Amino acid sequence: MSATAAGVLFALSLAIALAAVHVPLGDYLYRVYATTKDSRAERMIYRIIGADPKAEQTWGAYARSVLAFAAVSIVFLFTFQLVQGRLPLHLSEPATEITPALAWNTAVSFVTNTNWQAYSGESTQGHLVQMAGLTVQNFVSAAVGMAVAVAFVRGLARRSTGELGNFWVDLVRGVLRILLPLGLIGAVILVSGGVIQNFGLHDQVVNTIAGAQQTIPGGPVASQEAIKELGTNGGGFFNVNSAHPFENPTTWTNWVEIFLLTVIAFSLPRTFGRMVESRRQGYAIVAVMAVIATVSVSLTMLFQMQHHGTVPTAVGASMEGVEQRFGVANSAVFAAATTLTSTGAVDSFHDSYTSLGGLMLLFNMQLGEVAPGGVGSGLYGMLILAIITVFVAGLMVGRTPEYLGKKITPREIKLAATYFLITPLIVLTGTAVAMAMPGARESMLNTGPHGLSEVLYAFTSAGNNNGSAFAGIGVNTTFYNTALGLAMVFGRFLPIIVALALAGALAAQAKTPESIGTLPTHRPQFVGLVVGVTLILVALTFLPALALGPLAEGLH
Repeated sequence: MSATAAGVLFALSLAIALAAVHVPLGDYLYRVYATTKDSRAERMIYRIIGADPKAEQTWGAYARSVLAFAAVSIVFLFTFQLVQGRLPLHLSEPATEITPALAWNTAVSFVTNTNWQAYSGESTQGHLVQMAGLTVQNFVSAAVGMAVAVAFVRGLARRSTGELGNFWVDLVRGVLRILLPLGLIGAVILVSGGVIQNFGLHDQVVNTIAGAQQTIPGGPVASQEAIKELGTNGGGFFNVNSAHPFENPTTWTNWVEIFLLTVIAFSLPRTFGRMVESRRQGYAIVAVMAVIATVSVSLTMLFQMQHHGTVPTAVGASMEGVEQRFGVANSAVFAAATTLTSTGAVDSFHDSYTSLGGLMLLFNMQLGEVAPGGVGSGLYGMLILAIITVFVAGLMVGRTPEYLGKKITPREIKLAATYFLITPLIVLTGTAVAMAMPGARESMLNTGPHGLSEVLYAFTSAGNNNGSAFAGIGVNTTFYNTALGLAMVFGRFLPIIVALALAGALAAQAKTPESIGTLPTHRPQFVGLVVGVTLILVALTFLPALALGPLAEGLH
């Protein structure tokens, strides 16, 4: 079987598996957030944190709860890293010093579900920080994204109310009922595939065939790896992330990791359909995600398998930066999946991708990571794009646009447009500032279009809370630790605030009866319209920057 055929079969099997679990998992997620019953463990947690599970919150109260939880989490993780040398299971001689700037960047990174890493994981962070700090944030940051998505859908489903649910209830249920059990299953599967799970520090020394000595690192990897993918986090226990054989040993564990990082995000549209009492609406949204994802994966594989661009045109040139145990095609599927979601995990070196292959990874993130996007964030991002599409369609026929029985008035479209513009503003401003500062430009290991692509990729990854990198740029500097940290904070929480405000505005409306002029939002025509609007908006926003970077490099 040719490498191309094997890659197509690999991607097709993933699509079949995701389709198979879409309904049962989506229905389970619906039951988790729809039930009024709390478990004993949940009631105990509510008492400890002082939350009333029966009290509903307005969008403002919900947003304040999200921000308060994030602020406490950042302070805790920031402090935890600075004092880890006095705690058990720490590294005696870390390769990278944890400075306040690096601690800030890392704390913000994991709290915002970005998991950008300006350090080498196995040689910088001790096991206690990895488990009790970083892994915990992998769970709760993903649960925050799902909570906001559910609150947004409630805004579409409810009528004449100012209440969107209770953030603390949504958070706790997301962790205890969804992420913990699925993460446990995923960890057991990965351990069976060879991913390590121990408490060994850098104390295992072996003799190599050449007669030298090598230190073998250990650690609780499988437990972090499972939730890293499942929660679309991406932070690797080891520096090379999922390219490390202790994190991702074989082709089939590579398949499992891609499945984990897409399964919840692709199942949430089913949950949306159940909550708005129209399963066809859920199928329309997942169809939009599937169309964009299929095109992206196909083009990324094509560019990596057949187009060399500026990569040397020797036989096998596209293997540069690719693990031989995965190959080009499977690595391309992983790279597309991790940038279409907000995962940011990598099993190959994105900086070594062909110019057009790298362009696809950039474009995936610049879409807003909505196909299927991050856990939770992909769903509410796609629904806001659907609202913008309905507005555009309303302009075409001269009618007040409606979506799911809600009128899209000037207030709603202003909020939707603001949501869409926040991330491009962060990304393009950050890139411009970095390119204008001589000190920041010195961190670039390449000049010309590729150097610009590296900087653009860094701010695109941070602003969209992805976390992957081209890596041909030194980012462990005061400027980049601070600037990228700010991009992660603003890129995560400003859109959440706007999304919740939009949900509150929609929830306050009464139901608008359908009429002959109502645009059907569950048919193939609407699916195509949403895909077109999404691609056009991103192209208009980012094409000039892409033309100066990967496009200029690829067409050179």
